[in-house]
Amino acid sequence: MGIKEMLNLARVPSILMLGGLYVAYVLVGGLVFWKLEGDLGKKDISLLLSNKKKLLTKYTCLNQDGLEAVAQVVQDASKVGLSLKGNYTSDGFWKFTSSAVFAATVVTTIGYGNISPNSTAGQIFCVFFALIGIPLNVVVLNRVGKYMLVIERNISEFLEGKNKWRKCTRFLVHLVSYLSGAVLFFVVPMTVFQQQEGWTFSQAIYYCFITLSTIGFGDFVADSNPDKEYPEWYSVLMASWIFFGLAWLALLINHSIDILERINTYCKLWWTGQTPEESGSAEDDSPETQETQVEEEDEKKSPIIE
Repeated sequence: MGIKEMLNLARVPSILMLGGLYVAYVLVGGLVFWKLEGDLGKKDISLLLSNKKKLLTKYTCLNQDGLEAVAQVVQDASKVGLSLKGNYTSDGFWKFTSSAVFAATVVTTIGYGNISPNSTAGQIFCVFFALIGIPLNVVVLNRVGKYMLVIERNISEFLEGKNKWRKCTRFLVHLVSYLSGAVLFFVVPMTVFQQQEGWTFSQAIYYCFITLSTIGFGDFVADSNPDKEYPEWYSVLMASWIFFGLAWLALLINHSIDILERINTYCKLWWTGQTPEESGSAEDDSPETQETQVEEEDEKKSPIIE
């Protein structure tokens, strides 16, 4: 085997093209965020400095050191989930229900950042808990996502047998599946979050996507406002929504990856001047075909229980 075959140099141009597209996409995104948020950030800083000056002017007994001490108290209270409004106390973040939701955000790698273990034992346990929980979460979500895909394919095959419009039927099944998932994992939770958290429409839909995509900025976190009393079912609903929503969004992202892979394959064929029949890679090497082959092999290997 030569160096060219060993390094698979034939794939380098497509990799460089995709890499360039990826870098350009990130840079364009950074430019858009800079233009949209840069001026607003400067205004926020100016407003904050103005409010600080007004506060020191109004409360003359409060100097810079006193203001920093008050800010530290507010920051510490926010970390443990306590409210400084009024003279009542609460359990903070570390109730059983909120702790279970935190455990779910660890294994799903969402990591909002609004709550984290402070004790040495808790931090060490979090490391080992994540080491086992993250791979377990990937396996379970993969299985659930494949199960959803199998149901979708079975419905598609059943409807395809009833008519002659195979591609149209498959497209409609995919479309209904996507729309149903969007309603179940975005529209319905968005309505719940609007009622329970008092968020706007844009904030609720933003939180849904940031959570299910495991980005988890932490600027909006449900079931974490110390000034609100949440019903007991709220945390259970959140944990269930996160789990099944992640599986559905992972399935949607896999379909998107499949589409991008097909586009990349046809672009590569166009670049080299080949046809799909000559290369034989447009269909045989697609992720969907490989996934189908893997599922067929698994079914052959798995014992049949009667």
